Amino acid sequence: MNTENLIMKKIIIFGNSGSGKSILAKQYAEHLLLAHLDLDSLTWQDTASPQRRELVDTFKDLNKFLSLHDNWVIEGVYADLISAIASNATKMIFVNPGVDICITNSKNRPWEPHKYESKQAQDNNLQMLIDWIKQYPERNDEMSLSAHRKLFDAYLGEKIEYTSNQRESFDD
Repeated sequence: MNTENLIMKKIIIFGNSGSGKSILAKQYAEHLLLAHLDLDSLTWQDTASPQRRELVDTFKDLNKFLSLHDNWVIEGVYADLISAIASNATKMIFVNPGVDICITNSKNRPWEPHKYESKQAQDNNLQMLIDWIKQYPERNDEMSLSAHRKLFDAYLGEKIEYTSNQRESFDD
């Protein structure tokens, strides 16, 4: 019997926009049969307007997700949300390939229908996203490099930092 499948898996993945969080989270979700949550889906009122939901409502939905799933992968850029649930995680992954790779990844990203009504709407947002990505090292908010570094350094459990577009290898 493979005991690896019996161990609870609660994985948090975070990093800059365009870092590859979603791709990695989907790999974990598919390979390990984990519930997948993109924190963007809880954080914003809608993709057409960059208006953040009330934090209390976001936490309510996040806690609901945690209560419904024993095994999960959660990904996002929000250190404030992630720090609140970090003690629940069995593994933390900081995807930190650098600004240039994040920009390249963003330019090559496929349409994300759960975030945009069309590929054109997504592409219309690309320059704003690139500008946002460039600010990552200098910003001081919960979505900044400094907030992510602090979160990663404080976590005492299993953790890994990826500094390139390398991907997890899942051996069957």
